[in-house]
Amino acid sequence: MVRRRAARSVRRDPDALFAARKPQRKLPFDFVLAELEELGPTTRPMFGCHAVYLEDKIVFILRDRGDPRDDDGVWVATTPEHHAALRRDLPSLRSITVLAGGGVTGWQVLPADSDDFEESVLLACELVKRRDPRVGKTPGARGRKATKRPKK
Repeated sequence: MVRRRAARSVRRDPDALFAARKPQRKLPFDFVLAELEELGPTTRPMFGCHAVYLEDKIVFILRDRGDPRDDDGVWVATTPEHHAALRRDLPSLRSITVLAGGGVTGWQVLPADSDDFEESVLLACELVKRRDPRVGKTPGARGRKATKRPKK
């Protein structure tokens, strides 16, 4: 014989339902979005940070997490062949350390603790507005990986 529990009607406090949600994290360095406003930027969560897109192109990631503090700031989406040229325009630009085991990636960071942080970020925003080809990447389409068929 199977015993069934009597269903209880529990009334939940509607305020408690919304209070249980985590408060939304404030967007760090929101002056970047204000600077790019005329281009209609959008943001999406990425790596626990906020990615900034213009249409389908990612241009920046805004990071203020503190672990490691060295990588907090504005990440610039680029490719390794543009690193040297961008560093001439943005001297504080350097490679990030949290991805690829600290190896070279397309991502570069304008560190939040640099003396010229805001000035450099505004210049990077200006490069984006001018459609500088050194800044921004269109992420590849993610498809299903083909599975290998076993040999007969």
